[in-house]
Amino acid sequence: MLQTWINAGVGYCIRHFRTVIALGLLLAAASAIYTARHFAIDTDINDLLSSKLPWRQQEIAFHAAFPQTVDIILIDVGAATPEAAEAAAREVERSLADKPDLFHFARDELDNPFFRRNGLLFLPPDQVKHFTGELLTGKPLIGGLVHDPSLRGLAQLVTEMLDYGKQGYLTLDEIARPLNAAAATLEGVAREGAQDRAQDNATEFSWRALLRDPKPLDMHRFIEVWPVLDQTALEPGGRATAAIRDIVGPLGLAAKYGAEVNLTGPVVISDNEFAGVQEGVALNSVVTGVIVLAILWLALRSLRLVAAVAINLGAGLLITAAGGILLVGALNPISLAFAVLFVGLGADFAIQYTVRYRQERYETQAVGLALRGSAGWVGIPLTLAAGAAAAGFLSFTPTAYTGLAQLGIIAGFGMVVAYLTSLTLLPALVRAVVPPREPKTLTLLAMAPVDAFLKRHRFAVIGVTVLVVAAGLPSLTRLQFNFNPLALENQNSAALVSLFRLGKALPLSTARVLVAPDDAGTIVAKLAALPEVAATWTLESFIPADQDQKLPAIEAAAKSLVPALHAEPRPAPSDAENVTALGQGVRALQDAAGQDAGAGAEAARRLAKAIDALAHANVAQRTRATDAFIHPLQLDLDDVGQSLSAATVTRASLPPDLVRDWIAPDGRVRIEIWPKGDANDNANMRRFAKAVQAVQPDATGEAIGSIEWGRTIVTAFAQAAGLALLSIAVLLWIVLRRLSDVLVTLIPLLVAAIVTLEICALAGFELNYANIIALPVLLGVGVAFKIYYVTAWRRGESNFLESVLTRAVFNSALLTATAFGSLWLSNQPGISSMGKLLALSLACTLTSAALFQPALMGEPRKAGDGGPDRQDVAATDINKAA
Repeated sequence: MLQTWINAGVGYCIRHFRTVIALGLLLAAASAIYTARHFAIDTDINDLLSSKLPWRQQEIAFHAAFPQTVDIILIDVGAATPEAAEAAAREVERSLADKPDLFHFARDELDNPFFRRNGLLFLPPDQVKHFTGELLTGKPLIGGLVHDPSLRGLAQLVTEMLDYGKQGYLTLDEIARPLNAAAATLEGVAREGAQDRAQDNATEFSWRALLRDPKPLDMHRFIEVWPVLDQTALEPGGRATAAIRDIVGPLGLAAKYGAEVNLTGPVVISDNEFAGVQEGVALNSVVTGVIVLAILWLALRSLRLVAAVAINLGAGLLITAAGGILLVGALNPISLAFAVLFVGLGADFAIQYTVRYRQERYETQAVGLALRGSAGWVGIPLTLAAGAAAAGFLSFTPTAYTGLAQLGIIAGFGMVVAYLTSLTLLPALVRAVVPPREPKTLTLLAMAPVDAFLKRHRFAVIGVTVLVVAAGLPSLTRLQFNFNPLALENQNSAALVSLFRLGKALPLSTARVLVAPDDAGTIVAKLAALPEVAATWTLESFIPADQDQKLPAIEAAAKSLVPALHAEPRPAPSDAENVTALGQGVRALQDAAGQDAGAGAEAARRLAKAIDALAHANVAQRTRATDAFIHPLQLDLDDVGQSLSAATVTRASLPPDLVRDWIAPDGRVRIEIWPKGDANDNANMRRFAKAVQAVQPDATGEAIGSIEWGRTIVTAFAQAAGLALLSIAVLLWIVLRRLSDVLVTLIPLLVAAIVTLEICALAGFELNYANIIALPVLLGVGVAFKIYYVTAWRRGESNFLESVLTRAVFNSALLTATAFGSLWLSNQPGISSMGKLLALSLACTLTSAALFQPALMGEPRKAGDGGPDRQDVAATDINKAA
């Protein structure tokens, strides 16, 4: 009955081809207009999973309570010295202030007035005592620089240091480090002057480096920006990041401080992912389109047929897009892949029909008879393939993986569209273009020996396949899953380099808890006792301990130093006075070095040479040298002065912004938990997450989210795989009515899936939330190929490799591989990994269908046993045509 309907429908479309084409193109045009007007995309990766999951609800609740700690951009300001980085960061922060249409705030949380004033209170008592003691020891030097902040004062400082050496307080070797640092700064200034322009790596002297060797992170400051996001855009933070670059660029930070500015943080990394999807998409689409047309030419060898298939695919894609948007609303980053799926599977249906048409046209003159005969051959297989593929895709609908469920709905609808257009619009288009008759048969006689080999060694092929699959099963235990979103990014991108730099000081993956104030103390105690936890933080963590021990030392230092820090400076020297002072400094250094060969003497001679060169340079170079030493000095002295004004910190004196970051508007308290060990080690983070959840099941945060993402996706795939196999098996049973026929369809499909995963495990290829969609694609493409062979076998065919069917399957696979291969070439690692896994799964599917399945099926049944044979169908079609 179904074949009768198909024949009748194809016959109608051929007779009324003009009307069918007009209606098809009109529907495609209306779909294009609807798509253009209603296209929308939800770029929030978190929405890829169901919001009804308990851990997602906890995540959403935290996000709602503290959006300013989640939706942030981090501006990484780096320079050659801590002072230069700090000065540049402050300039960036000031430039971004008071722009409420772009940013809710922009702040360096560790460089606000509260922490500049009370920073010493957060150090251990012994460190506070040591620091204030060094300040008191250096009081004469500090006073001298405050009194004379010029080259004259710096030269005098060098002379005084050398005098201390003569008096036995310091050896020349002990001051080699500051002497070398000063020489390096002057040499850098000289290089700038030699080019008569400001360098992009402006030289700055670091006074802090004289106290201790700075760590790499000391040369970076991170400004937090809470941007105003546009969630309807492909890059929600795109407007904010563009504004930051436009505002910061003209500041000339490279010329002023030798500073470099990079953007990172959750918003930037998420935007970069979608920017990577867009990057080169136009060129890739054009190249892919050209290759697809070339493959269609190889398959069809007729420009008219190629044009018919291309128009059919284009119309079907537009209809699928409009229907998909109508069904699901806004698309997501995963469901956008429906276009690739439609091109791959839609082209498969079209190729199956048109390649069979070519063979039919070789055997008969009339176009109409050839089109009807093709429908007789492929009508049932296409129906089964489309139904099975749609069932496979729709099997994801009930799962919690919302992103893939949405893709399943659109792809399932697309299979229906591709099937209908292949048996309605495509025959009408072929009838309209009237391709020339085929000059020769499409059978591949050169493959006859392979068919004969498969027949003779059928059981050997089956046995070897089973052994190979069985041998690889243990490798599945090593299959790697990595659902960390950062794993899908370019690891060498500026955003990730900056983030990983920050991660060396602060863990990137933490856990968070939102609790009632009365419960916070008890929960913190339980979490802090866990061996997997390095530290816990609450608002109370910002009230320093042992203040009564630290404040006296700070107050004593302030009493002695503050008057010196605020002393009235001498009048600025003239350039001649600076040159005279520099000359005195040169002579003092040369005298101190004498003929000695130690490190201190070498440093003194190096600095003497640099100062002498400066004394003989122009005024502009001496002015630049003054800036290189005095600007960072003024910054450091100001910071020292503020740090000596520390006062008792209480809950009431904490800044409102800091309080808002830790106390929700409804009064609940935020607890931050840091992991012990390597935060980039997935196994370590799983242990940490499980330990925290055991104490606090409603915990959230990056560490919890990463683990739950993986668990949810794996569960969704297990559920969908079971449902898909069941639904496909039921569908096949309804049509084929033989358990053995259902098994020879499904077993090769399972073999292809298992081998694909085994190869991934052996190659160390990680599955992630993007490339894992290759598995439902394997299901859709694989079940179609298997059905084609089973239905042909039931008709009486046996020499499959030399048949027209294999030609069609091979060209279909080649075209699908091209569509998927375009993803492989993406600059975005997640999309590229998707293309790789799609290509691998397609190769396994094709191999299983063309080699293993024929051996598994064996010789065909006699005519009439299991379905109508080829001659009966053809005779029926010809009689109906007549």
